[in-house]
Amino acid sequence: MSGSLYIVAAPSGAGKSTLVNALLKRESGIRLSVSYTSRGPRPGEQDGVHYHFVSSDTFMEMVERGEFFEYAIVHGDLKGTARSAVEQELARGMDVLLEIDYQGARLVRHLMPEAISVFILPPSREELERRLRSRAQDSEEVIQRRLAGSRAEISHAHEFDYILVNENFDRALDDLTMIVHASRLRQRVQTEKLKSLVDRLLA
Repeated sequence: MSGSLYIVAAPSGAGKSTLVNALLKRESGIRLSVSYTSRGPRPGEQDGVHYHFVSSDTFMEMVERGEFFEYAIVHGDLKGTARSAVEQELARGMDVLLEIDYQGARLVRHLMPEAISVFILPPSREELERRLRSRAQDSEEVIQRRLAGSRAEISHAHEFDYILVNENFDRALDDLTMIVHASRLRQRVQTEKLKSLVDRLLA
């Protein structure tokens, strides 16, 4: 039985990574696909854990070899998802979660329409800015660029299957968990998983 593919996107500062990490601790059977990026690591980030950090030249060589499931320029940096890592995990029956931007999400949905996509909103622009500043990792120029880019990102929220507001973290995590539980009860998943039971019931 093949696994399910989840896409989670949000403007920078909405709390996407924190929610995703909490979901992965709560739910077994989901693997986070670690993206590649051309930007340098932020304080506390580890290569191969948060991202695969590569040079722009290396990234473009991978693009030319067709190694990416999707890639895009995000806030001036290249980011992409390796094709082999996603396809192998899905084939093993493992659910895979992609933490990507709306551009990458659009490409993935085109390739895999059955993917479950979630967009996370902040409760307000003021809270979005506060969260970006509280990280104390980016320059004022970067913060302003992320704030300006958030409008373009949020304008694509309607393209996703689900939209969550991350105002109360525990409630948002519960909502994200419920989406995973519901997707695992879909007809396609259950038909494969429960084939032997259905066959016995029909005998």
